[in-house]
Amino acid sequence: MKKFFVFLLILYPFVSMAQSGLGRINGLLIDSTTSKPIPFATVALQTPDSKLLTGVTTNDKGSFILDRIPFGRYKVIISFVGYKSQTIDNVTLTTGKPAIDLGSILVPPDSRNLKEVNVVAQKPLVEDKGDRLVYNAETDVSNTGGTAVDVLRKVPMLTVDMDGNLKMRGSGNIKVLVNGKPSSIMARNLADALKQMPANIIKTVEVITSPGAKYDAEGSAGVINIITKKGVKGTNGTINVTGGNLNRSLGGNLNIKGKKLGLAISLNGYQYRNIGETSSFRTALSDGQPTSFLQQSTARDNTGTGGFGEMSVDYDPDTTNRINFSANAWGGDFPMNSTLDSRLTDTQGQVLQQYHRDIKYRNPYGNTEFNLGWTKTFKKTGQEFSLLTQYARMPDNYYYTITQTDRQSEVPAYLERSTNLSRNNEYTFQTDYAHPFTTYTKHDTLTIKAEIGAKTILRDIGSEFVIEQALTGKEVDYAVDPTRSNEFTYNQRVMAGYASLKIDTKRKWNLTAGTRLEHTSIDGNFVTTQSRFSNQYQNLIPSFSLAKTLASKHTVKISYTQRISRPLIWYLNPYRNYSDPKNIQTGNPYLNPELTHATELSYSTFGESGSSFNAALFWRQTNNSIEWLSAVDAQGVALSAPQNIGRNASYGANLNLTLQPNKNINLSINSELTYVHLTSIAFQQQTTGWIWSISPNFSYKLPKDWTLQSNGFVSSGWVSLQSRNTGWYYYSLSAKKEFIDKKASLTLNINNPFNRDVKITSNQFAPSYTAQNISFYMNRSVRLTVSYKFGQMSSGGKQSRKISNDDKK
Repeated sequence: MKKFFVFLLILYPFVSMAQSGLGRINGLLIDSTTSKPIPFATVALQTPDSKLLTGVTTNDKGSFILDRIPFGRYKVIISFVGYKSQTIDNVTLTTGKPAIDLGSILVPPDSRNLKEVNVVAQKPLVEDKGDRLVYNAETDVSNTGGTAVDVLRKVPMLTVDMDGNLKMRGSGNIKVLVNGKPSSIMARNLADALKQMPANIIKTVEVITSPGAKYDAEGSAGVINIITKKGVKGTNGTINVTGGNLNRSLGGNLNIKGKKLGLAISLNGYQYRNIGETSSFRTALSDGQPTSFLQQSTARDNTGTGGFGEMSVDYDPDTTNRINFSANAWGGDFPMNSTLDSRLTDTQGQVLQQYHRDIKYRNPYGNTEFNLGWTKTFKKTGQEFSLLTQYARMPDNYYYTITQTDRQSEVPAYLERSTNLSRNNEYTFQTDYAHPFTTYTKHDTLTIKAEIGAKTILRDIGSEFVIEQALTGKEVDYAVDPTRSNEFTYNQRVMAGYASLKIDTKRKWNLTAGTRLEHTSIDGNFVTTQSRFSNQYQNLIPSFSLAKTLASKHTVKISYTQRISRPLIWYLNPYRNYSDPKNIQTGNPYLNPELTHATELSYSTFGESGSSFNAALFWRQTNNSIEWLSAVDAQGVALSAPQNIGRNASYGANLNLTLQPNKNINLSINSELTYVHLTSIAFQQQTTGWIWSISPNFSYKLPKDWTLQSNGFVSSGWVSLQSRNTGWYYYSLSAKKEFIDKKASLTLNINNPFNRDVKITSNQFAPSYTAQNISFYMNRSVRLTVSYKFGQMSSGGKQSRKISNDDKK
């Protein structure tokens, strides 16, 4: 009897359609040469005598639905610029067959038409894709020859400070993916990674503020996905050369795509110069009264050199299976050499300590990552199964050497050198399955997609650090300081499973709901001191979003999700950096994970001319929020370490407006306003404040393949539990000339031409001290980039699935 009722439930939609005398036709358009879906193509339904009955356009995934069609015989006409028109005859809807699935329809490109087409409209700089905001970096001339920092500074909702630290809506807890997968260089040190990634390889940047259950439950502010340029039809590639006073790079890529086998290779080398200076004045406090004063100044001028390469191989044994292997490696050495002058006095002005230090600081690295995956697609459009594996090796080593001279002396009085060898080996296994189906009701059609998956991450982390000192200032007297040397190991195991459901209706409702269960176990061991600790916890992470589209172009969405952030070796490493003995930095192996609640209400619309507008109100609260805090002792020494401070709440709004008054002009403005409220009962501190930023961008296409562009950014600064930073701004001018049939281009970028430095003042406050730091960052730069494209310039091919470990802080 139970099976009978299930049968009736399945049969009901078809019976109801048959009784109504109305049917349905659906399908998916596929490029016959690249196997890639064709979005926004026209699908018309005609009677046998060629009278138009109705028509639709395919969505961004290439699928279409012709609904509520009277029974009868029809023909389906498919047309799109650059493709040959297709006609499917004798499509018949009857009482016995009220629904027809045409499946995947292969549409061949029309090479003759492609040569004749002259695309004059500009692609919008910012697009709203419903569940994500997309910044089209490749259309922004000012990015040419720069780094990922230059790109991300123009992305809505993102800010990047002068040190390269990335924030979304005022929070630095962001997960950054590259082509939908984690990058070992991004996990290692995000600020450094952004400076090292060339802007020339970035195609788009996706900002996901409400990730669903399929994503790892990491990143309280959201997820950023950097999509790199890839052409996979035939043989093609690019070569880029950049010269400038702060940035230099040389790189290129080669893509070869056959019928079943595809190969992509990318190699890039780069240099980045970092010039700056900082002066600070700190007052140590005891019961609110001054006990000492510390005055310091530092200066640096460093040039780092590095490179990275990536190779991927795709094999399609048939039209429903894909095997993908990829390997990438990042390596380089970015020194942070500096000079330090320090002067400590008591409240009477008597000098307690004064010295000069020459600091040689190196951070050589060489990270590797390997991915192997299998993806199986089925005849039913959208049905897919994947099995993915990943291994990443991320060593992170630090070395510094200090030569200290006392006041009015040129003879070294003290020497120190440190070695910190750290590792992070990561093994990941993941499987996902997606199953679509359609349900018909009397008044609507529901397209449903159910997804389930499981994932396991094994992390083996370690750190060995040794500090040697020579109290006499002589090399021969170096000796290990056992009180500042240790070996630390840390193992983390994460097991997760998720289930999600996405429902789209013909009446333009969209519902996505899911839940994710994650279990984490950790085991830490201080080998030298023979002390251990362990912990385990379980989290059930729900996610929900509901959207409604009105009048075809106005969309309102509300969403809620929880997120969790687990600290990794960069926060846990107990190694202490004594390069500045008055400002010591260390990690905290006893950190607890952050748990965040995030809610968002958004509205978006677009115009036919390419204009768009989107706005969002958001609320985010993070419990056990992790921030770097400092405390000053009686000797005037500050110890900085990450701590779970308590509550971090943000309330705000962001706006993005894009205008295209004609085919040659593109104007966009991004703005954000956030109120931040940080509270720590344990540290007896509370800080509140407003944060805002505005970023305009203007481009103009001139005749004869010239393009001019200008952009800028103004920020009010930022707020943390123990500090407030002043605002800053930058601006740039760019000109681009294309030639040789647009295969070659020459781009000139000028940044901050009328200001050599950017000045930022930080005011710090805590029960044990107050301080003011004034920093200058050299930002005036000029760079010239030559780029050349060769081979076929089209792109396509099936997208390879890869693992995304977006669960790390």
